[in-house]
Amino acid sequence: MSGVIGTMRRTLLSCTSLARNGLIALAAAGFGGITQVYAGDSSLLEANSAPLDLNRQEFAVLTTALALLGFSVLAAILLMRTRIRAARSEARLLADIGELQVQADRFRALLFAEPQILISWAAGDNRPEITGDTSLLMPQETQQPQRLLAFGTWLPPEPALQMDHAVDALREAGEGFLLNLSTSNGRAIEAMGRAIGGQAIVRIRELGGVRRELAESNLRYKTLQEESELLRDFAAAVPWPIWAKSAQGQLRYANAAYVKATEATDVADAIHRNLELLESDQRDDVNRSLSGNSAFTARLPIVVGGERRVYDVHALALHAGSAGIAIDASEASGLRAALVRMAEAHRRTLDQLSSGVAVFDGQRRLAFYNDSYRRLWDLDRTFLDGSPDDSSVLDRLRAARKVPEQPDFRAWKAKLHEAYRAVEPTKDTWYLPDGRAVSVVTTPNPEGGVTYLFDDVTESLELARRFDGLIRVQRETLDNLAEAVAVFGSNGRAQLFNPAFARMWKLSPDAMREQPHIETVETWCKPLFDDAETWLALREAITRIENRVEVPLKLERKDGSVLDCMTMPLPDGATMLTFQDITDTENVERALRERNEALETADQMKVDFVHHVSYELRSPLTTIIGFAHFLSDPVTGPLTPKQAEYLGYITTSTNALLAIINNILDLATIDAGAMSLNLGSIDIRKTIEAAAEGIQDRLATDRIQLKVDVDPNIGSFVGDERRVVQVLYNLLANAVGFSPQDAAVGLSARRTEHSVVFTVTDSGPGIPPDVKDKVFDWFESHSHGSRHRGAGLGLSLVRSFVELHGGKVRVDSVVGNGTSVTCDFPIDQAAHRNAAE
Repeated sequence: MSGVIGTMRRTLLSCTSLARNGLIALAAAGFGGITQVYAGDSSLLEANSAPLDLNRQEFAVLTTALALLGFSVLAAILLMRTRIRAARSEARLLADIGELQVQADRFRALLFAEPQILISWAAGDNRPEITGDTSLLMPQETQQPQRLLAFGTWLPPEPALQMDHAVDALREAGEGFLLNLSTSNGRAIEAMGRAIGGQAIVRIRELGGVRRELAESNLRYKTLQEESELLRDFAAAVPWPIWAKSAQGQLRYANAAYVKATEATDVADAIHRNLELLESDQRDDVNRSLSGNSAFTARLPIVVGGERRVYDVHALALHAGSAGIAIDASEASGLRAALVRMAEAHRRTLDQLSSGVAVFDGQRRLAFYNDSYRRLWDLDRTFLDGSPDDSSVLDRLRAARKVPEQPDFRAWKAKLHEAYRAVEPTKDTWYLPDGRAVSVVTTPNPEGGVTYLFDDVTESLELARRFDGLIRVQRETLDNLAEAVAVFGSNGRAQLFNPAFARMWKLSPDAMREQPHIETVETWCKPLFDDAETWLALREAITRIENRVEVPLKLERKDGSVLDCMTMPLPDGATMLTFQDITDTENVERALRERNEALETADQMKVDFVHHVSYELRSPLTTIIGFAHFLSDPVTGPLTPKQAEYLGYITTSTNALLAIINNILDLATIDAGAMSLNLGSIDIRKTIEAAAEGIQDRLATDRIQLKVDVDPNIGSFVGDERRVVQVLYNLLANAVGFSPQDAAVGLSARRTEHSVVFTVTDSGPGIPPDVKDKVFDWFESHSHGSRHRGAGLGLSLVRSFVELHGGKVRVDSVVGNGTSVTCDFPIDQAAHRNAAE
């Protein structure tokens, strides 16, 4: 209000000054004009001094002077009148100002009749004008009006922010506000903002009396309304049925979950129809509990949506009725049942453990034990079923001398019971007086108490001691081996080596103890052996993950030594390398190989010589035989008996010699790989008859009986008939030659699923064991006291022809009990050759 009065006073003084200045300016302008005209006329008189024009000029000047004089008088009169009016207006305005000042003082007195503060902002001015009692909000010692605008200094954070936003809206958009706030020191104030006369004005005053009570009531009402809305929104949003009933049992409130559970259309429908969630007997239980002014809590089955579920029902008696909530506990009930089943399964599992398990609860009483625990400590089942405390169990074990001997048993037990306050499990080993060692693991339970796990580790410790001893023995054995041994892990690094390995490859033992990689070891060993392929094979054998097999290698080093190397995959993924110096063995083997090659060469020379000689002897022998036959022919003329006898000797000898030569040629052909069989179907009985016919004269000469044992339905097989007859002839001739006179020679043939077996037996002197392995060699002939004389080629031909058919020859002989030779021919030569290919 004081600002308005000051503005009016300044406007009135401006108007008065303007009027005064205008009159003075007007008068000055009049007098100036007269002077100018007079000066101009004087010049004119001087310029025009002609006598004829003098009267006319004087008249003009006089007229002008009179006009100016009249104008000046008139202006002075008007100025006087204007000043009189201005003085009257100023007096009137001063009176109005006085009245306005009185009125403003009266309004100020009325305005500040009660403690309040006014803050005003003029349009376009950011500096506010603050009036009033600032001690209302700020202490006396810090009364700086501008600090009043820092609302956070005297208001809590949230009301201060609310005040900031309201003041900004008032100054920027002219939006008024009315706020009831509470200061930091607990005073109730009212802040009102209005836009008046282009100014933003904020009034802050302390509430008291009825206004304060009304403001507090409004705050409480607003708070209760917000709480009510929150509770209603919460009740509507929760997935559990919530209801409220009157004292007469009528439904007064229900949430959406209640509507869904009772299958109502909406809340109004559920209230109108008074739909019930619980069964009648359940409602009776609820009513009985509520009538006794006690809350009802129970887990009840409720059918919802055609499905039977379990709910935790809670109901409370209120002043005007009752309220209840049903929380779905189906999942919790299922989990509880599953937990019970799981706990029972765990108990059964723990009962099957070989380790002793004892669980003590938060009161240190035995809550569970398994049978292994009872057997380990030999405790009475009745005692354990009585849930004894931990100290009682330890005392009983101490009395039975089943816990370690302790100089201070009380302190030892107290330290053991620290597990009830521990967080991490601990492990210890008890060495009992009876010689046993028991591993003890104490684990704190999350719900309180301790779980003890006991294991009898006596045998494990004994095995560990034995294992350590075995490892030491193996280490000593490995260090004293002549072979070089090194073990490389799956990562390619050396894990173990013996001194022989370092000596053989001239490596530093200290460097090998650093577990170098196989590539590093390869670099160290290359001065002695630098074959890239061999080292690649060793690296692959060490680092390979799949298809790990033994790899034998032979290394010929630059120093002339020869090493036999073997890679051995180990079960743990490592690979063991062994190196053995076989230089001496290799030298001996090389010498033996050279000698063998020399012997083979000599043997081949012998064969070639015999082959050549046989061919050279065959031609003249054929000529001799031809002439002998020619001489024995009667056409050539008669012979004397003596000549005929000699000619018979010649014929017999030449035939025997021709047979030997043919045998030698056959053997040479077979050795050269040039012999081919003329395969065809062989009638077994006819083949035996053809072979027996060739030795009839010898059987008759030596009075030896031939016994043939052949199945009439033996059939035939595929082979070279000529060679099979030759085999049987040689066997029969050999048997007749070794059999004594008046003896018997046997020939049998039998058919199996895949072969035909011929067996020739005699009753001769038999074959000694030292000669048995040589009977199939060329030119090996032993009479063994019999009448047999031969070149030693018969059995060699027999074995060669049988093996050429794909068969086998076996000789069974006992000295003094004769000899049995068995030849096994395959039935199907084509199938045999395909299998061989």
